[in-house]
Amino acid sequence: MKKILLIEDEPLIQKSLKKLLEKKGADVSIESSGKMAIEQIINKDFDRIICDLMLQDITGFDVIEESKKKFSKEEISEKFIIITAYTSEQTLNKAEYYGCRLLGKPFENINEALKTFLGEN
Repeated sequence: MKKILLIEDEPLIQKSLKKLLEKKGADVSIESSGKMAIEQIINKDFDRIICDLMLQDITGFDVIEESKKKFSKEEISEKFIIITAYTSEQTLNKAEYYGCRLLGKPFENINEALKTFLGEN
C-alpha cells in the first residue's frame, strides 16, 4: 500500500483526490498548510508527496526546499509531484531543477493523473 501525503489547501480538490486515491488502495494523509506538511515530511515516511504549488502559507517549492534536509535530490525527484493551475515557463523550469513531476490542474485525464500519483507510469 502506497503511503501518500497530499498537500492541498482547496477543500474540494483535497477531498476528491483523497477519496480517489484511497479507492485505488493508497493510504492518504492530508495537509492544508505547507509548514505543517514539512513537519509530517520530516517525521514520517511517505512513498509519494503530492503538493499544490500555491498554498496559503508557502509554495510547493518551499516545501521541497525544506525537504532537502531529509531527502537527496534523487529521492525528491522520486517522491514529489507538484500540482498547479499556474503552469508557466518559470514554474516548469523550477520543477525541472528539482527533478519533480508537474501536473496542471484541472487534470486532463484523472485516471492518468492517479496512475502518476501512484507511481504506475
